[in-house]
Amino acid sequence: MLEVLFIGLSLGSILLLVALGLAITYGAMGVINMAHGEMVMVGAYVTVLSGIWLGTNIFVAIPLAFIVTAALGLLIERVVVRRLYGRLLDTLLATWGVAILIQQAVRLEFGLSFFGIHIQGLGPGLQNVSVPEYLQGTFTIAGAGINRYRTFIILVTALLSLVTWFIIYRTTLGTQVRAIIRNPKMAAACGIDVARVNALTFALGSGLAGVAGVMMSGFKTVFPDMGTPMVVDGFLVVVMGGVGSLLGSVFSAGILGEIDGLVASATNDILARAVVFAVVIAIIILKPKGLFALKGR
Repeated sequence: MLEVLFIGLSLGSILLLVALGLAITYGAMGVINMAHGEMVMVGAYVTVLSGIWLGTNIFVAIPLAFIVTAALGLLIERVVVRRLYGRLLDTLLATWGVAILIQQAVRLEFGLSFFGIHIQGLGPGLQNVSVPEYLQGTFTIAGAGINRYRTFIILVTALLSLVTWFIIYRTTLGTQVRAIIRNPKMAAACGIDVARVNALTFALGSGLAGVAGVMMSGFKTVFPDMGTPMVVDGFLVVVMGGVGSLLGSVFSAGILGEIDGLVASATNDILARAVVFAVVIAIIILKPKGLFALKGR
C-alpha cells in the first residue's frame, strides 16, 4: 500500500507541475492555452537534445528546458495571445492551432534532421532519456520499495511549488499578478502594466510546463504527441482546485494523483482515468468554483 500511495504522489507531482503554469495563466489572463501541453513536449525534447549535443544529464536539462519553453511561451504571447485578450473562445482556437504547428514542426524536423543538422542516433519516432545511475532503482522504507526517480520528481515539484508560491505571494510581480486576477481593469487604473505582467506570467507558466516535460522524459517515451493529454489533466486540476488558487492546485493534484494510482493498481489505467473524470465532475457539480475558490465581495 505504501508503494501504491507513493506512485500516486509522484503522479500528482507531475499533474501539479503541469497545472501550476495553467493556474497562473488562466487565473491572471483568462486564457485557455491549448498549447500548454506542447510546452511539456518541448521540455522533454530539450532533455533529449541536451543529452545528445552537450552530453549533459537531467539536472542540466531542467534549467535549459525552463529557459527554452519560457522564451517560446513569451513569443507565443507576444505574437498570438496578446491580440486576443477578452476573447476566450478565440484564444482556445488560436492556441490549439499553435499546438498543432509545434507538433508538426517537431515531427517533421525530427523525422529528417533538426534545423538541417543531422543528429547521430536520433531518428523519427520515439525517443528515450536515460537518468543518472544514482536515480535508478529503489530504496526501502518500512519494507516498501520506493523508486528513487519518483522521489526525485516529488522533491523537484515541492521545490518549484515553493518558488512559485514565493513569486506569487512575496514579490512585486506576484502582487501585480494577484491584482490582475481580481480585477484587471482596476489593476491597470492603478498603474500596473498589465501587458508586461501577462507576458511574464505566460512565460513563467510555460517554463514550469517545460520542467514537467523534463521530469516525464525520465520514465516515459518522448514523442511529438505526448503533451496533448497533459493539458487536459492540467485543466482538470485547475478547475477542481479553483481558478487562480495555488493551494487548490496542490490539493487537487494530490487527490487526483492518489485516486489514479489506487484505482489503477486495483484495476487498470483506463478505469482509473474514468474514476478521475467522475470525481472532477462530481466536485464541479457540488462546488462550481472549485475546492479553494477566491473569496470576493
